[in-house]
Amino acid sequence: QVQLVESGGGLVQPGGSLRLSCATSRSIFSGYTMNWYRQAPGNQRELVARITIGGSTNYGDSVKGRFTISRDNAKNTVYLQMNNLKPDDTAVYYCKTRVGLVDYWGQGTQVTVSS
Repeated sequence: QVQLVESGGGLVQPGGSLRLSCATSRSIFSGYTMNWYRQAPGNQRELVARITIGGSTNYGDSVKGRFTISRDNAKNTVYLQMNNLKPDDTAVYYCKTRVGLVDYWGQGTQVTVSS
């Protein structure tokens, strides 16, 4: 069973920062690309950032230059550092990985950007 456990969401003012974490087992972390997605009310789920086993990264256009994805091999954890947050970043953020043909999702963590 693949488990992805997110943490780190919360309420932050515009221009502020948050760091999200996604912890999983070593076998999953060391073997597969890890992704962060988000979904705002009324919107489709969208890719925020992706990091491969080798450390290559990709970002959604709306977060480039503000968000950074990274992985800590010692802790089997993927991070999403979010800086200069905007109200449009408000969403539930999900960690996701794909094993074979199956997508596995975390439970999600709420990020709210508001003054």
